[in-house]
Amino acid sequence: PSPGSCQPSGASEEALRCEIEELKQKDLALDQEIAELVSEGYSLEELEQHISLLHEYNDIKDAGQMLLGKLAVIRGVTTKDLYPEYDLELSD
Repeated sequence: PSPGSCQPSGASEEALRCEIEELKQKDLALDQEIAELVSEGYSLEELEQHISLLHEYNDIKDAGQMLLGKLAVIRGVTTKDLYPEYDLELSD
């Protein structure tokens, strides 16, 4: 079954089985993706380092967004209004 295809309500045994099956499918898909990347020449260590760096980037970005939000509140503007002042792109 595809993710989201099982939608039983509540915490019934059937719902738990369905959730386990969906997690197994996700695990299999991730294993296949890793195998594909390894076959393209990437090492697991390289992939793990890349993932670690992405987590670090996201943590730093979240902190920056929080600071922009607080500054926007203090100034009474939107965070979007602050982007040009700090040479940020809206896609950042």
